[in-house]
Amino acid sequence: MSMNLTPGKLAGLKAVSEKRGVIAAAAMDQRGSLKKSLAKEKGVAEVPDSALVEFKELVTEVLTRHASAILLDPEFGLPAAKRRNGKGLLLAYEKTGYDAALPGRLPDLLDLWSVRRLKEAGADCIKILLYYTPFEKSHINDHKQAWVERIAGECVAHDIPFFLEMVGYAVHAGEDEKSLAYARRKPDIVTGSMEEFGKERYGVDVLKVEVPVQMDFVAGTRSFKGEQAYTRKEALEHFRLAASSTHKPFIYLSAGVSNPVFIETLELAGESGASFNGVLCGRATWKDGIPIYAKQGAKAFEDWLNTKGVENIENVNKALKAAHSWYDKVNVPALV
Repeated sequence: MSMNLTPGKLAGLKAVSEKRGVIAAAAMDQRGSLKKSLAKEKGVAEVPDSALVEFKELVTEVLTRHASAILLDPEFGLPAAKRRNGKGLLLAYEKTGYDAALPGRLPDLLDLWSVRRLKEAGADCIKILLYYTPFEKSHINDHKQAWVERIAGECVAHDIPFFLEMVGYAVHAGEDEKSLAYARRKPDIVTGSMEEFGKERYGVDVLKVEVPVQMDFVAGTRSFKGEQAYTRKEALEHFRLAASSTHKPFIYLSAGVSNPVFIETLELAGESGASFNGVLCGRATWKDGIPIYAKQGAKAFEDWLNTKGVENIENVNKALKAAHSWYDKVNVPALV
């Protein structure tokens, strides 16, 4: 089964991809978490908004020379969007984080933005983040599913690609996202989420997904830390099962892991034969530069980006040789 793409959606996807139809995008839409990290490294209670703006500008200026696109937020990232070296632009539509006082990690959209406004601001594609697990209470997941449907309608109306980022979380007593029990459940969370939101009713064009295993718990890998949730053979099968759960294009997110761990993750995905179509990679390329910026300033951070940051993103690009073209998953009469 192949997807049908309208002219606007096809143009948007091509704008954020390499010529071969692989998405090799950098992600720099962190807001609340980045602000906290910068403040912690600087040893202050809070950093000004201008620090986030400058940080995003530097990351974008350097890393888009080696990426097919950049994901930014409209709150602090629009100045950076002007420094993306002619590459594609994805803009985030959701508010940062979630209200911890309410159950279910319910999502919310930015108050002063719409898909129309994001497109007018230069977006080639729209991205939202959704915390989701098939194991959540049904009334909470109903809320989230309807929310996605509404956003899809906006994207259809303005003929722009819709990227849905799904991040799982623990709902069972005694589990958290770093536990062995959660690691064992994660393949079902990722595969179930991909299967659900790959349905036509949600209108998603690209699924941005976690890998279906926790690398710390994969025996026989460099990332393994001693507690086993899966053998290497089982991990490869989890990659294959998740990939087969949807006909939609899908890309992997780096989920805050280190660059070496993310590279090994992509190697495993390639070995499995999973039909992934690229990455939206953020912290695995630039997070180690946070203390440099906080303690030594913009110039030192820029120097770090031009050396270690570039090395990190080039490592990702090499691993993307195993990625598949999303052209194989869409109906396009003539591809240029």
